[in-house]
Amino acid sequence: MQKKKLPVGIEDFGEIRRESFYYIDKTVLIRDLLNNWGKVNLFTRPRRFGKTLNMSMLKYFFEIGTDKTLFNGLAISRETALREEYLGKFPVIFISLKSVDGLNFEEAYGALRRIIRAEVLRLKFLAKSERITEDDKRSFERILKENETKDDILESLKMLSYLLCQHYSQKTILLIDEYDVPLDKAFQHGYYEEMVSLIRGLFGQALKTNDFLQFAVLTGCLRVSKESIFTGLNNFDVNSIVDMEHDEHFGFTEAEVTQLLKDYRLENHLAETKEWYDGYRFGNVNIYCPWDVIKYTKKLLADPQAEPEAFWINTSGNDLVKRFIDKADKTTQNEIERLIAGEAIEKAIRLDLTYDELDSSIANLWSVLFTTGYLTQTGRAVNGIYKLIIPNREVREVFVLQIQEWFKETTLADSTRIHRFCAAFPAGNVSMIQDMLHDYLWDSISVRDTAVQTNRKENFYHGMVLGLLRSQGNWLIQSNAETGEGYSDISVSTPERTGIVIELKYANHGNLEAACAEALRQIEEKKYAVGLQRQGMKKIIRYGMAFWEKECMVVMA
Repeated sequence: MQKKKLPVGIEDFGEIRRESFYYIDKTVLIRDLLNNWGKVNLFTRPRRFGKTLNMSMLKYFFEIGTDKTLFNGLAISRETALREEYLGKFPVIFISLKSVDGLNFEEAYGALRRIIRAEVLRLKFLAKSERITEDDKRSFERILKENETKDDILESLKMLSYLLCQHYSQKTILLIDEYDVPLDKAFQHGYYEEMVSLIRGLFGQALKTNDFLQFAVLTGCLRVSKESIFTGLNNFDVNSIVDMEHDEHFGFTEAEVTQLLKDYRLENHLAETKEWYDGYRFGNVNIYCPWDVIKYTKKLLADPQAEPEAFWINTSGNDLVKRFIDKADKTTQNEIERLIAGEAIEKAIRLDLTYDELDSSIANLWSVLFTTGYLTQTGRAVNGIYKLIIPNREVREVFVLQIQEWFKETTLADSTRIHRFCAAFPAGNVSMIQDMLHDYLWDSISVRDTAVQTNRKENFYHGMVLGLLRSQGNWLIQSNAETGEGYSDISVSTPERTGIVIELKYANHGNLEAACAEALRQIEEKKYAVGLQRQGMKKIIRYGMAFWEKECMVVMA
């Protein structure tokens, strides 16, 4: 039997089902939502965990005129009573705010107008409805003709629910995907208060004083405080990553990932899939990032030797981690080291925030890193105190990368200090190199000697030394270049024709002397200096470096 296509980047439920893409059944969400829904239901999950696809699924299930066969064979098809009462029985408004962005408020407002108008165009049959008076259609038609007022936009969702209710004699279901993106972008670009006012007005009319609303479902990454944009809203049901209810409905469970890999005969790749993409804890369930799993599975089908990559991380600029590391004091730097090493950090977490509170304290940034998936919990919270860990290798990679970038920015800013450090290498000043490296280590965030694999620790220190040396623009710096019978960690060629070979080791159990000796022995055995001699270097200096936590040792030969 031919294997089904993998739905990379496809978020439309109908397309996935019609075109026979592989689909992990999440339709039990429909049952659980209907059995315990509030007037307004907010689901908060990290990005790329299936929020948009689930919202599309809800639209296809509830909307009048839907293709009911899309749900054949899925879990919800066995819920006979619910299917009869709800499948294809409601008018639906569905908007996604993920593209409401701009460098200023005017650009973002323009993006919102286009989103509202697109939904109005989708429902343009209402303009000809004989069940709606011409007076009631005026705002609708102004939006259609692009001559609407700001009040028309603020009232648009309530207006559409009213018109749909009039046309179908049935209350409307409202779906708003990525509700918090406009606030996030506004915060980044400096027009937060204007956007809060706009979103509060739009949501207030649609959700708070709307007699034509059956219920609403919203999704987002951050649980924005009720006082910010949901003022006065009663019957507001929030489901976040700490809640048991709906804990399996977003992301992939262990059983689902195991079955997916089995279906594509890739069971032998479960271990690295787990190491890289598992580790999130929603409610009481361990969850994999679905975006990562699908991307990696598709890559393996094309190349069975493919290595895991940081797919989820690469879909974002990771500004939150950068902001967090930039604000870290010594205590927080130590906590980051412990997290990278696989340890847990205990923190009080606020699950609801406003964006303008993010920078008010490092405690709020801990909370946001947790709610957006850069950290997860282990065990259960006690009195609001959570044990936080980095969920998997992919997220650990971004922390290490951002630490390296931070280190580069802060150290390169002191040009006099870094020039003295670099000048010590061709001069053979071992004591200065060692002392200054030691100072840099104590000033920075490093990798602790626990769970992280030795090669990952070596890579961290390798990147640090390489970044320092590359400040010398007239030096030829090569990393992992073939310079003999192998690949030396770092090789340097100076205009004065001095060649420098550097081999780095991580000293397990703190045996720095033995690690340095091993580094020099490797330089000789692999003949790393030969390549530099062939380049015409008159003088060759060999350095062995050993690191352990924030200790270091340098020897020269």
